[in-house]
Amino acid sequence: MRVRLYTLAKGMASVAPTRPSKTVKAAAAKQRMLKQLVCSDAPEQALRHCGFKVIAGIDEVGRGALFGPVVAAAVILPERASGLAKAGLRDSKQLLREDRERLDKRIRRIALAVSIAEVDAETIDRVNIYQATRIAMLTAVQGLSLEPDHLLIDAMRIDHPCRQTKLIYGDSLSLSIAAASVIAKVHRDALMRELDVMHPGYGLASHKGYGTPAHRRALLEHGPSVLHRRTFAPVKAVDRDAELEDLVSGDLFEAGPEEDSDWAID
Repeated sequence: MRVRLYTLAKGMASVAPTRPSKTVKAAAAKQRMLKQLVCSDAPEQALRHCGFKVIAGIDEVGRGALFGPVVAAAVILPERASGLAKAGLRDSKQLLREDRERLDKRIRRIALAVSIAEVDAETIDRVNIYQATRIAMLTAVQGLSLEPDHLLIDAMRIDHPCRQTKLIYGDSLSLSIAAASVIAKVHRDALMRELDVMHPGYGLASHKGYGTPAHRRALLEHGPSVLHRRTFAPVKAVDRDAELEDLVSGDLFEAGPEEDSDWAID
């Protein structure tokens, strides 16, 4: 398993069909709903009222991508951080690149601790994306220079002894989680631009490894790279090696009725 941690203190198959318009409409409706939510320090203040003092917000990016690592960030903000809300901090997916990068600098300047962790595509394929995301989040928390006494996590829980709050739509409600979302997004986007130079032809700098039509066409034309997530259906569909592995595995390990009987006798 390859996990990277960054800490700062203070043509063989057709491309998968596009999703039906009903799904697109549902996604658009969800985005409209998320924009109505107010991102503030209310969750943090409620926890402080209960006696918690060092609260870390945790979020991930890249969970749905077809290429590269999933990235998680953990951020501990000072008690007075409402200025970030006035500066426009919210879920990184709802921000323009220039706004994310501006907020990234501001968060790093005022944060008490920031930690970033990556879990690579090979590990994602081995343990599945859900578990890889939890590993990235746990590693990010463990990399913090301050010990938190409570974790605010966007819609997940991790194997950490610290008290935790699983907050649905947390990156649209909590400044700490939104800060982690921005830190992780800016980091991963920069990484994708670097990897675009090393793996040309896929358009990584543009779509950041997500399954856009352009990315799927590139996969069909070039096949997957070593950093693609080969267990993800759109990648597996055009992976010649995966098709060969399935064929060989079937020939070697799929026993027929007679072989089953022989094994039973032994």
